[in-house]
Amino acid sequence: MTLAGDAWVIQCKNIEETAQKIAIEAASRGVFRIVVGLPKNMDGSIGPRAERSTEFAEILRSKCDAEVVLWDERMTTMSASRILKDAGKFGKKRKKTIDAVAASIILESYMGSINPKDTF
Repeated sequence: MTLAGDAWVIQCKNIEETAQKIAIEAASRGVFRIVVGLPKNMDGSIGPRAERSTEFAEILRSKCDAEVVLWDERMTTMSASRILKDAGKFGKKRKKTIDAVAASIILESYMGSINPKDTF
């Protein structure tokens, strides 16, 4: 059986501070792997946002003991928006939760791709 922890959103403007907060939270929860969304362009190429995510993953790796995995996040925000719309969440309610729902979709996609025997 494979279990995933909960997803949470940390809002900081500074990439170093964000990585530090995640590292502290991961250590306190005993996290051994962190999945970071990689926002590739629709054609699969790497643009400025994906480069920034890669930079963030490197900073995070330097601040924590957990394995840091980059995972393609194309279409997750659109999927999250659709899920929230179907659930009747609009306006401010949807805006507050869309990142957390997208993070859950990224994690679900990653978890579905791995062999449970390879997780430990």
